[in-house]
Amino acid sequence: MKRLSELHVGEKGIIQSFENDDIFIKLMEMGCVPGEEVKVEQIAPMGDPISISVAGYTLSLRISEAAFIFVL
Repeated sequence: MKRLSELHVGEKGIIQSFENDDIFIKLMEMGCVPGEEVKVEQIAPMGDPISISVAGYTLSLRISEAAFIFVL
């Protein structure tokens, strides 16, 4: 398993779990649910934030938030 923050542009993963329960609800409200496929679309020039495609739309996440998401 990898963290979403470790993926590179163009890489895909399937959300498996979350490390931090505090951010779990916020991420689920944005469509990041276990079993959902995510794809890294862009990474900002300074590395933060990243843009991902999930649940049919594009979402921007801070690297610190993406680090709480485990993907396969």
